[in-house]
This record gives sequence, structure tokens and C-alpha cells, in this order.
Amino acid sequence: MVKDGMIVVTGASRGIGRETVRALVAEHRRRVLAVARDAEALGTLRHELGTDRLETLAQDLAAPDAADRLVAHVAGRRLAGLVHNAGLLVRRPLGEWTAQDTAALFHLNAAVPLLLTQALAPLLSGDPPGHVVHIGSMGGFQDSVKFPSLAAYSASKAALACVAQCLAEELKDRGVRSNCLAIGAAGTEMLRAAFPGYDAPVTASAMGAYVARFTVEGHHWYNGKVLPVAVGTP
Repeated sequence: MVKDGMIVVTGASRGIGRETVRALVAEHRRRVLAVARDAEALGTLRHELGTDRLETLAQDLAAPDAADRLVAHVAGRRLAGLVHNAGLLVRRPLGEWTAQDTAALFHLNAAVPLLLTQALAPLLSGDPPGHVVHIGSMGGFQDSVKFPSLAAYSASKAALACVAQCLAEELKDRGVRSNCLAIGAAGTEMLRAAFPGYDAPVTASAMGAYVARFTVEGHHWYNGKVLPVAVGTP
């Protein structure tokens, strides 16, 4: 049986986001709205899954009207979950960072999840609680190993972790839970771009399955937590 409440997954065209959508639809029988910039990749995913439980929305979340467009598409339907997986990676050695680089990283990786959650909060509120899951990084986890050329990226993910905790406090009286998963090395295009030649110990599909399960179950045990999910870092 399909369960009530749609789950929105951003950054759904590839990597962990794509695999999270697949697991939510195929394993958990959930209705999902997959959001990404790449309309062709979203169409391929919809064709592969072959079910009306999956909707797609091609949208650049960095655009000023992204939140309004997402709210318009959801059209007042109850949301059971919101997975903030969309993210940006920029590598620069110290001395080459620009204001444009840092603004883009902090906007998409930290500000957009805040703005989208704010816009969708009325549809997440209620009983059972809506669950907002922020896909962070071990690079932004306090006292974790840090790596050269990723200073602004890691700092933006640290900001995301704080956003997740702040939203848990802001929304606790409205029946919404908010948590952050600080993900370690998983086999994605983003990881390969950050660490060429590194062989990740966890596949994107395995991590996506974990994120899907946490989205539908984690709000029973956690709120306002930043949880490391890593068996290794590069």
C-alpha cells in the first residue's frame, strides 16, 4: 500500500539523491517528488521506475523563485519528508578562492535548504511529523579530518549542519523534525571530483538506501541531530 504524504528529494538526478529516490519508491512504496536541474536525467529515472508514485520537477534551486515554484508544484499536498540532497562542490587551493565561489557554495549548500524548508513547513507540519533530512558531509563535521582545497565547501556543509539544528528548534512545536546526516565517502561523481582515484568503501546505492530508510524512520528517534554516517574518509 502506498503510504500518505509525499517526500521531496532535491538533487535527484544522480548519485545519492537518485538512489534515495529509487529506494523510497521501490522499497518503501512512497510517493516522491524528485527535483533536479537535469530534466533528461529525471525523465530517465521516471522511465526506469515506471510508476505514478514518482513525480519530477526540473528546477534550478539556486534561482530566486525556486521555492515559489516548488510550493506551486506541490499544490498544498501533505509532505511526509524533505531531503535536501542538492549540493555544489568547488575546489580551490588557498589563495584562489573568490567571493563568487563562496557565495555560490553557501547559497546552494546552506541557504537554499533553509529557504525551501521555510516555504514548505506548512505542508510538513502535523501528525505524523514531517521529517527534513539534510545531506551534509564529514568535511563539515566538527573535528573531522579536513582536506586541502575544500575549505569553503566544508564550511558550507558545517553551516548546513547548524541550519538543520536551528530548524529543529524553530519547527518543534509544529510537528516537524529536522536532522543532518554527515555522510562520509560514498561512490558518487562528486566524491570522484573531490578525490580523483579514490575508491569509496560505500556505493551510492547503499548510501541512498540508508538515506531513504532514515527519512521514513529516523524522526521517531532523532530531532536536531547531526549524525556521522561514515566507515571511512579519503
